[in-house]
Amino acid sequence: QVQIVESGGGLVQPGGSLRLSCTARGTIFTGSSMAWYRQAPGNAREPVATISSGGTTNYTDAVKGRYTIYRDNAKRSVYLQMNSLKPDDTAVYYCNRQHFPKLPWGQGTQVIVSS
Repeated sequence: QVQIVESGGGLVQPGGSLRLSCTARGTIFTGSSMAWYRQAPGNAREPVATISSGGTTNYTDAVKGRYTIYRDNAKRSVYLQMNSLKPDDTAVYYCNRQHFPKLPWGQGTQVIVSS
C-alpha cells in the first residue's frame, strides 16, 4: 500500500527555520519529479517547490531564496528546508508527485509561524 508520510512541522517564530521530511512507503519515486505543496486556511493547495528526478529545482516566487528542496532517493525521501519563515508561510505542507498520476495524499504537516 502506497503511503506518504510528512513530518517536521511545528510552531516557529518569524525568521526561524524548519526542515520538513517526506517519505514514500510502498512505492519507488526515483524517476518521478516531486513537489512540496501547502494549503493555508481557506486557500487551495498550491505547489511551492519542485525537484526533478535529476535534481533540478524550481520555486514559487513567494519562497524563492528562503526554501530549499532536495531528495534522497535511497531513502525514498524528499526534504524542504525552510528559512526566514514568515507568518504567510503558515499552512499544512504536503509532498507528492509534481505530475499526474498523484500518489495518495498524506496527512501533511502543520507549520505555524507566529510570535
